[in-house]
Amino acid sequence: MIHKTWTTSETIKQLKCVHANAEKYKVDNVLTPEQIYDVKNETEEFYFIIDDTDKIGGFKKDYFEEI
Repeated sequence: MIHKTWTTSETIKQLKCVHANAEKYKVDNVLTPEQIYDVKNETEEFYFIIDDTDKIGGFKKDYFEEI
């Protein structure tokens, strides 16, 4: 149930979105290239960030670069 407190949890780090050109999923309506996002949780394959809809979303790491 940790996902219920992610919006209020401490930010781990910040990332810059480098692209929103997904091969399989539509992410261009929730990610903006060149925008900086706060990481709330991280796994081997995904970052969990607060996206443009102000909700937590899990995105593959290849959309971002660390700043």
